[in-house]
Amino acid sequence: MTATTHIADSHDLIEVRGARENNLQNVSLDIPKRRLTVFTGVSGSGKSSLVFGTIAAESQRLINETYSAFVQSFMGTPSRPEVDSLRNISAAIIVDQERMGANSRSTVGTATDAHAMLRILFSRLGRPHVGPSFHFSFNLPAGMCPRCEGMGEVNDIDIDELVDRDKSLAEGAITIPGYTADGWMVRIFSESGFLDADKKIRDYTEQELADFLYKEPVKVKVQSINMTYEGLVPKVQKSMLSKDREAMQPHIRAFVERAVTYTTCPECGGSRLNQAALSSKIKGINIADAAAMQISDLAVWLDDLTDPSIGPLVDSLKQTIDSFVEIGLGYLSLDRTSGTLSGGEAQRVKMIRHLGSPLTDMTYVFDEPTAGLHPHDIQRMNELLLRLRDKGNTVLVVEHKPEVVAIADHVVDLGPGAGAAGGNVCFEGDVDGLRASDTLTGRHLDHRARLRDTVRDASGRLEIRDARQHNLQGVDVDVPLGVLTVVTGVAGSGKSSLIHGNVPKHPQVVVVDQSPIRGSRRSNPATYTGLLDTIRTAFAKANGVKPALFSANSAGACPNCKGIGLVYMDLAMMAGVASVCEECGGKRYTAEVLEYTLRGKNISEVLDLSVDAALEYFDEKPARAILGRLSDVGLGYLGLGQALNTLSGGERQRLKLAINMAKSGSIYVLDEPTTGLHLADVDKLLALLDRLVDDGNSVIVIEHHQAVMAHADWIIDLGPGAGHDGGRVVFEGTPADLVATASTDAATLTGRHLAAYVGAAAAVVGA
Repeated sequence: MTATTHIADSHDLIEVRGARENNLQNVSLDIPKRRLTVFTGVSGSGKSSLVFGTIAAESQRLINETYSAFVQSFMGTPSRPEVDSLRNISAAIIVDQERMGANSRSTVGTATDAHAMLRILFSRLGRPHVGPSFHFSFNLPAGMCPRCEGMGEVNDIDIDELVDRDKSLAEGAITIPGYTADGWMVRIFSESGFLDADKKIRDYTEQELADFLYKEPVKVKVQSINMTYEGLVPKVQKSMLSKDREAMQPHIRAFVERAVTYTTCPECGGSRLNQAALSSKIKGINIADAAAMQISDLAVWLDDLTDPSIGPLVDSLKQTIDSFVEIGLGYLSLDRTSGTLSGGEAQRVKMIRHLGSPLTDMTYVFDEPTAGLHPHDIQRMNELLLRLRDKGNTVLVVEHKPEVVAIADHVVDLGPGAGAAGGNVCFEGDVDGLRASDTLTGRHLDHRARLRDTVRDASGRLEIRDARQHNLQGVDVDVPLGVLTVVTGVAGSGKSSLIHGNVPKHPQVVVVDQSPIRGSRRSNPATYTGLLDTIRTAFAKANGVKPALFSANSAGACPNCKGIGLVYMDLAMMAGVASVCEECGGKRYTAEVLEYTLRGKNISEVLDLSVDAALEYFDEKPARAILGRLSDVGLGYLGLGQALNTLSGGERQRLKLAINMAKSGSIYVLDEPTTGLHLADVDKLLALLDRLVDDGNSVIVIEHHQAVMAHADWIIDLGPGAGHDGGRVVFEGTPADLVATASTDAATLTGRHLAAYVGAAAAVVGA
């Protein structure tokens, strides 16, 4: 391990001593402040545990302690990270890939304050003048559309999904989740005096049906208790439909999706605003029009506003808007709902908040900021990271891309492996030192995949005709079958619209993406893959008891935490707090169940095993088949009982791929499968994709990584730009043909970057 460059003043170093969070092996190191430090290593090596789980977590915990006891009582008490000491840390700002809240009232504009500045602009210059800035807010009564209450959409309820008309209330006529015939929700109806509990709904009089479905709130007595009676439809609207769909429990969401149809609000046209706000215009444009513009177009519109009275405001707004363009998000619009952004887009939107911030000497923590970025955009991201550093901030970046590693002032490489085989600092120093080191990262830093010597021939084709989803401009393209096809182009060029909007319509398609896995708080790799069924059967057979005992969702579950291992406290408008269950200590099972063992381990200890450790532990063939596929997709370090909602997008995608790998004759659609993969693991992924094709499948990959492009049989490149500057096929053919165009007038951005990449590969081979 190379020593760090000596810095005379110890206050210029973040001193970490004895870090043991998760798999960290008593790590001690010094990280230079006001520098850009990149943390590398294979997935599961401990990068996030060190950067997010130790440094950033302790910074935020210490900041929380500065608040009053009253405020802290609402915030929960995050535990201190497992570390002996941390010195010289500053306030940490985490800019991660967590998707932004799915609250439909949150947009790109509201999340970055751009919409607030736009509202002030229209309150000053808009004609007719309709009032101060809050009259242009769709989240406040003064500005919101009264029909949709600022949501932009209205809903229509299918009564037959709420009620079985052939039953009475006593027989369970209300079919809404949670409304049992003997429960309080139904007793308010049946004992209100307005309805006959034994009368079938189809036999109700017109008045009874109106009282049942639509009656305004009124006080009633049910068993001498004062209650509020309200018609079923408004009750459902208030209790369920006012909540965000993505935040609902899975069974409630499924019910809502069946019972409710959402349509654009006819009164505001989806703009969310009332007619007064929409009537006020600047140069013929109202605030909804401005928010709906592609951000790059909005920047041009702002250039024409030269009124000196609002000069500083326009300059501030332009700075924010220009940041969107600079960071590669010029194709978005301010009215885009923030919950629809990808993880990479969400991270870059969060970044915009901080670029113009006057704060200095902060610690900015990034999690793979290049996720979802074309090579053309990575350079711009690098410039932004360097700009944050040059303002006097400490920038810590967890990253795999060599283009980002190359700009680091300091590199910390963790490993050598993942899980229990990781957690050590293998190298710390400068980039040249890393390159010369014998670590896995050092050896692969200059590694480049080469073009195939021969490409495979297509066995057929999948025709896409006149595709017009989102920004696609009537695209006609044939996707070859039986080969590895890579679809590329800059962010926002239309790749996902083309593939996800058209390919899944065909039979035999298996979509393997990075979307969250529903019900993932209770789910884990063992339950999701079906491995737990084999484990439960093996435990039951070995101990002569029923398999249900070994399910954390059934008979063996800890009664206190219901088998989750954590107790969640809902803090209403604030983020909930989770704490380890005191009764089971996080083991999820009752003490009696934990006494049963299989080959020396109880069920909790087995679920604590990593995939690779489990491969050594299990003899059962069904278990080994599932575990082998998980290891093949690079998830050998994953814990069998690790909650799925703790997995990254890339890990979720590889988990889905492992489940679907056994299918043959399928069309696999993968969305940036290299996300979160170390350079050394990209080669394993390429071998896995080859195996899928060689087994008789077709593989379509949406990807920016040049190694995957070089390895493809066929490339479809979209562009030439993003948003309305994209949406066209600018190249289709073999990777070699794309590289050959790099020096011609037909060169695309992808072609030029791929040519540089394979040129470097040739140089490495020649050397």
